[in-house]
Order: sequence, then C-alpha cells, then structure tokens
Amino acid sequence: MSSAEAAKETKPRIRLPGVRPPKPLLPLEIERRLTDRQRELLDELETLVVGEALADVTMAQIAARVNCSLRTLYGISPSKDELVLTVTDRRLQRIGRAAIASLDPSLPPLEVLRTYLAAANEAVRNEHGEMVRNFAELPGAKRLFDTHENYLTGIVQSLLDRAVDQGDIAPLDTAAVAHVLAGLGQEFSRASVHPVIKESPKQAADDLTEIILRGLKRS
Repeated sequence: MSSAEAAKETKPRIRLPGVRPPKPLLPLEIERRLTDRQRELLDELETLVVGEALADVTMAQIAARVNCSLRTLYGISPSKDELVLTVTDRRLQRIGRAAIASLDPSLPPLEVLRTYLAAANEAVRNEHGEMVRNFAELPGAKRLFDTHENYLTGIVQSLLDRAVDQGDIAPLDTAAVAHVLAGLGQEFSRASVHPVIKESPKQAADDLTEIILRGLKRS
C-alpha cells in the first residue's frame, strides 16, 4: 500500500449509519471484463446522455455518433434503453462517490452538508427540460432516479442529525428537511419547471439550499 493509500485509509470519516449506496446497474466485475474501447465508449456516452436526448435515437444512430460498431455497443448492453440507463447510472454513481469524498469531518456540520449538496447537485448541472422529459419516459428511469434520490436523502438526513447532535442547528424533523433538500435538483430539472427558472437546475438548487441552511443555522 502506498503512503497516499495509507493516508486515505486512516483519514477520519463521517459516519452515515444505515445508509448504503445503490448497486450499480453495471457491476464493477462486469465492467472490468469490458474491452478498453468499450470503457472509453461508456465515458463518451455519458457526455451524450447529459447533453442530448438519447432516448429518441436508435442504437445504430448512437453507434454512428461515437464511431463504433453495433456489436460493440450490444457487448455493453442488450438494448438501447438499458444502455441509456446504464450510462446514466454510471454517471450518478461517479458523482455520488465524489460527493462522499467531499465530506470533511473537520468542518462545521452545516458546512459539511453545504459542501456535500453542492457536489451532489453536479448531477443536474447540464440538465435540459426536454431531455429529462424524454429520459423519464424510459422504462426503469423513474426507479433509477428514485433509488439515487433515496440514497441522497439518507445521507442528508444523517448529516442533519449530526448537525443537531453537535448543536449547529436546533432539533427538527430531519427526515422532512432532508426530503426537501435532496429533491431540489430533480425538481428544478423537471420539463415543466426548467423553462421558467432563470438559473440552471444546479444553480437554482444551490441557491435554495443556501437559503434553507442559513435558516437552520443556530445563532
């Protein structure tokens, strides 16, 4: 083990009792068996899923977009819908890991929560209303979003409980507040909401998060 890895292992962590990350649609052991080119394609497709409505195109059109064969794509996923869901889940898993990595126990509890939510809201930085609407119509999309949002809610509630325990905020219904905070990004990404807000979904979620956290702060 390198010194960097050893430092990572011994770094103090914030306990999140009972919170478990969602299982990836593409398990790590299966991803490891993919070719280097297929793993590169997953990264390329992640960019396309964020920027375009892939729910409206065919596997052949996706293959042409990323300059690969249909056989290569089908080697990753058996259908277009499953491919889009897999790539989306892979992106959300990556953002979730980065958000967890941002947790610093040396910071005040509300600052930890603020930093975590800012990192988690990266999931909706480039969301577009029409794209989200089309994606939401895919079978399994709602379940995927709900799974990740429930995970986010669990972490936020744990961080709120920690803030209450340390006297940073007054006792309150942390489950209710966590539900609101965790759902802001997805709410502002909805096709009916995104066109009427002035900021991006991420910026709107970050701004409202700040208002809520300032209101919770114990003077």
